[in-house]
Amino acid sequence: MSEMNLKQFLKNAANVRPSARQLAWFDREFYAFAHFGVNSVTGREWGLGNEDPAIFNPSELDCDEWVEAVKSAGMRGIILTAKHHDGFCLWPSKYTEHCVKNSPFRNGKGDVVKELSEACARGGIGMGLYLSPWDRNSKLYGTDAYNDYYCAQLTELMTNYGEIMEVWFDGACGEGPNGKKQVYDFDRYIEIIRRYQPNAVIFNDFGPDIRWCGNEAGRGRPEEWAVVPHELCKRGTVPQTEGAMLAGDLSYLINSDEAVGNLNQILYSKGLVFCGSEIDTSIRDGWFHHPEEEPHSLEHLMKVYLNSVGHNSCLNLNIPPMANGRFDPRDIARLKEFGAELKKQFGEPIATVEFPQPVKTLSDTQTSYRIELPKDRGNKPGKWICLEEDIRFGQRVDSFCVYSVKDGVRMPHSCTCGRTIGHKQICECDDWEERDSFEIVITAARDAAQMKRITVY
Repeated sequence: MSEMNLKQFLKNAANVRPSARQLAWFDREFYAFAHFGVNSVTGREWGLGNEDPAIFNPSELDCDEWVEAVKSAGMRGIILTAKHHDGFCLWPSKYTEHCVKNSPFRNGKGDVVKELSEACARGGIGMGLYLSPWDRNSKLYGTDAYNDYYCAQLTELMTNYGEIMEVWFDGACGEGPNGKKQVYDFDRYIEIIRRYQPNAVIFNDFGPDIRWCGNEAGRGRPEEWAVVPHELCKRGTVPQTEGAMLAGDLSYLINSDEAVGNLNQILYSKGLVFCGSEIDTSIRDGWFHHPEEEPHSLEHLMKVYLNSVGHNSCLNLNIPPMANGRFDPRDIARLKEFGAELKKQFGEPIATVEFPQPVKTLSDTQTSYRIELPKDRGNKPGKWICLEEDIRFGQRVDSFCVYSVKDGVRMPHSCTCGRTIGHKQICECDDWEERDSFEIVITAARDAAQMKRITVY
C-alpha cells in the first residue's frame, strides 16, 4: 500500500461514525443487569426448562428499591432477564403457559416487566430487556416455527412496556427436543426492534449496535476501539468508504481477541463498522442470587469501572435480586459505597475545558492541548485526568501522552501514556502537587483529533 493510499484509508477509518442511538448509549455509560427468575429459587445459573411455575413467588418484589439502589451507584438504567434459557417468562405472555400467569405471584396476575417499567419511569432511568433466544422449555425449539414464537414474544415486549433503552441477546444455543439446535433469525428479530423501538440499542456478539467485550471479568483491552472490522460485527452497518488495500480474510475474529480494531487488523478487513464494547460482569461471582456469595470489594468494583467506563466502553453491572424479589442488603450497601466513592473521585472537577483547541500542531495527526489548574484549588493536585473525543466525527486517536507542567516546563515524569481515547479515557496521574497544568500530546491519530472535553479531578 502506498503512503497516499494508507493516509486515505486511515482517514476513511477515522470517519466511521456512530448512530444517534449509539451516541446516547455511550453517554449512558453505566447501568445494571438484573438476572431474576426461577433460577433465583433453584440456585442454578442455567435452568433446565422443566421448573414448575409454582415455585416462583417473589411476594416482596420491590422494583422501586431496585431503582433506588442502582441510582445510588450512579447507574442510569436496568436490563431485566425477561426470559432466561429456562424459558420461564416474567410477564404474562399469550404464547406460553410457562410464565408468571401460572405462578402464585400476585395471585397469577403479576407482571415483573410491567412493575420494573413503571418503577424505572418513576425513578427517571431507562429499562432494557434480555430475551434469551435459547429456550429449554419450548417444544418448538429447533424448528422453523420457533422463530415465529420468539418474534411473537419479542413483539409483546417491544409494544407493551414503554420506551426500551437496550435489547440484549446472547448466542447460547443448545439442542431442542428434536435433537437439533435452533437457527436464530436475528435479521427478523432486529427488524422488529427497529420497527417498535427505534431508539433502543441492540447488544449481540455480532452487533449491530454494541458488542460483547469478550469476557465476564470486568476488563477491557489494552486498546479498545469502537471502530472494528465488519467480520467481527457482521450485523453492523458498513459505511460507504473505500475498502482496505490489503483486504484479506478476517473470518477468524472473535470477541475475546486482545487486539480488535487496531491498524494491523483493519488493513485486512473488507469493511469497518462502529460498534462499541459493553463490559458485562456481576457484583458477585454468580449471575443469579446465591445467598452464600458476598459482593465484590469496593476496590474490585473501582477497577472494573476504570477498565470499562474509563476505557471507551460501557459497564453493565449485574445486581441479582433474591428469590423474594428484594435486592440483597449487602449488595445495596456496596452499591451505596460504590456510588459515594465515584462521587468522591469524579464528582467535583478541578478544571474542565470544553472542545479544547490545540496549543501546538506538529502535523495533521499530531497535536497537543493544555489544561490549566486553578491557583485556588487548595490541596488538590489532580489525581485523574479524563479525556473525551468528540466521537460524533468518529474515533481517531491512536496514542497519547499526558505530562505534568510547571511554569511552562514538562516535569521529569509523564503522568501517563495510553493508546485509544474514544468516548472516554480516565487516566490516573502521579501525585505531583507542584504542577500548574497538564499537557496532553496526541502522538498519533487516524485523522485530525476532535476532542470534546478534558477534565481534571
